[in-house]
Amino acid sequence: MTNFPDRPNAALLVIDVQNGVMAEAHDRDQVIANIDSLIDKARTAGVPVIWVQHADEDMPRDSTQWQYVAELKRHDDEPLVHKNYPDSFEATDLESVLADRGVGRIVVAGAQTDICIRATLHGAITRGYDAALVTDAHTTEDLTQYGAPTPDKVIAHTNLYWQFHSAPGRDADVVKTADVVF
Repeated sequence: MTNFPDRPNAALLVIDVQNGVMAEAHDRDQVIANIDSLIDKARTAGVPVIWVQHADEDMPRDSTQWQYVAELKRHDDEPLVHKNYPDSFEATDLESVLADRGVGRIVVAGAQTDICIRATLHGAITRGYDAALVTDAHTTEDLTQYGAPTPDKVIAHTNLYWQFHSAPGRDADVVKTADVVF
């Protein structure tokens, strides 16, 4: 339903699937394969694929850690949004990238579930977007040493609560990779 009636289009956001983020990610290879499948679906449907790339002191820009994983290939005409905060909208040009393409619905995949994925989902809904989380195309690392649940539980919990999230005039939903339709 989106709060942007003049933006009927969808976009796939590929968030932070970078070497440094994915090095210890839960179910890394399967998640990357699912994201690759989503990218193919989006491209085939003519839906924008928007890449989001995080930089900070642990992943400085242009470092090996900062680079996207080798398995995923960005096309030169696909937007790349650079960010320094968990929410992909915060202090970036993501909103203008989406507006220029008439996007009111985002489909979210990537990492890390408990940080950048959650922050971006909430940021999208707060800003008026419909936001779908692809349940088997996001991941996180094991942060149990800091008191977090195991990665599989973090992922399952995020999938659970996002399917029940709501806001006036906006849809939050979850969908498996195989069931994504753009």
